[in-house]
Amino acid sequence: MKRKQLIAAFLQFLPEEAVLYETEELRPYECDALSAYRQLPMLVVLPRTEAEIIKILQICHAEQVPVVARGSGTGLSGGAQPHAEGVLLSLAKLNRILEIDPLACTARVQPGVRNLAISEAAAPYGMYYAPDPSSQIACSIGGNVAENSGGVHCLKYGLTVHNILRLRVLTIEGELLEIGSEAFDSPGFDLLALMTGSEGMLGIITEITVKLLPKPETVQLVMAVFNEISLAGEAVANVIQAGIIPAGMEMMDKLTIHAVEDFVHAGYDLEGAAILLCESDGMAEEVASEIEQIQAILRASGAIRIRVARDEAERQLFWAGRKAAFPAAGRVSPDYYCMDGTIPRKHLARVLEQIEQLSEKYNLRCMNVFHAGDGNLHPLILYDATQPGELEKAEAFGARILEICIEFGGSVTGEHGVGIEKLNQMCLQFNDAERNLFHAVKAAFDPQALLNPGKAIPELHRCAEFGAMHVHQGTEKFPDIPRF
Repeated sequence: MKRKQLIAAFLQFLPEEAVLYETEELRPYECDALSAYRQLPMLVVLPRTEAEIIKILQICHAEQVPVVARGSGTGLSGGAQPHAEGVLLSLAKLNRILEIDPLACTARVQPGVRNLAISEAAAPYGMYYAPDPSSQIACSIGGNVAENSGGVHCLKYGLTVHNILRLRVLTIEGELLEIGSEAFDSPGFDLLALMTGSEGMLGIITEITVKLLPKPETVQLVMAVFNEISLAGEAVANVIQAGIIPAGMEMMDKLTIHAVEDFVHAGYDLEGAAILLCESDGMAEEVASEIEQIQAILRASGAIRIRVARDEAERQLFWAGRKAAFPAAGRVSPDYYCMDGTIPRKHLARVLEQIEQLSEKYNLRCMNVFHAGDGNLHPLILYDATQPGELEKAEAFGARILEICIEFGGSVTGEHGVGIEKLNQMCLQFNDAERNLFHAVKAAFDPQALLNPGKAIPELHRCAEFGAMHVHQGTEKFPDIPRF
């Protein structure tokens, strides 16, 4: 079906403003937050109902037209980058909170609902939704499910996969699936976990049932300052080794601290090499005891100053600073490349030392900010895209960080997904048999590979090319991901 015919087919049941095809209308959809890579879609559709999505998918399946789902466009791995010959399916208008059930401690929501809006809606019932990505003010819950997002409190309360119960999903044929259950378990294979983190490659999510938690009675936050970032990394391991699971444990290095403080004025200590934010929540007596233990461990680990937030306002301000780290980077550099990898906590200090060495090698500054408690690193590599070669250096720097994560027994992604960004490193993380299994799962849901093609799982020929270049040239050069 030609483009004009496809547009005409969609306009049979969608209003004119819900079908975009002029270049200036398509431009806002050419990339997600990984803006170094851009591609205009053939056209964009903005349905308002599940029924409209079914019709869109049926047409695209019949005509073998690729479909890329998009939420709020805050993803950082290029997972929502459009297909040049495909339809970009925006879920932004499916943004209703359908039900809050305080007795069952659940909420039913559409995929376009903002993460933070769930907690705001649940607040009158004394409840909240635990996963809190730094972009929670803007990111959509559907995107969170697609990428299995975490946040600063994922150490204690888990990622998205641990906080959802049920999904309504449409296959590429437009068939409706109900996956999971509002009970503690559901029969059959755990398709709920399979769908979570599938990056829009298996189905289109149209409804999510999430778990809600009661707000804790007491919350306290400790800020510890260290003269060496490696000591802060060791402190994280020491806290966990003592059997304490904080509600959140986040670290920032000196460059990040200064950038954030200039932006948010959070009251951070500017004299140390790193700060560690460590939070405890629960019953008042439990929290008081845990905070006392945490302070003792941090002092023994080399903290030069420790400060407990005076009140709720200061606690919120400390967290506001941490969650503003990414926009703060935009104030100190024309561009930045945000990485996302995980490592075992015990290797945190050693990996941070290697990142510092890489920063010197590539002559690019790097702001280190991450979910220290679960080993999820988010190095922000600062560069200037107008300077010839700097983007390529940033890419090589980032690729090497991901390889180091693999070498230390970690993973190429913690919560941002693979998208187009990490396809090469997936060739190192998984062998041929494992990747073939991934493709078999994809084919079971989407035999013609029409949903978000070319993302998340590298083809075998790509891995062969990457392996040959990797052996021949070391870690300096990598196969290019097309830029548009």
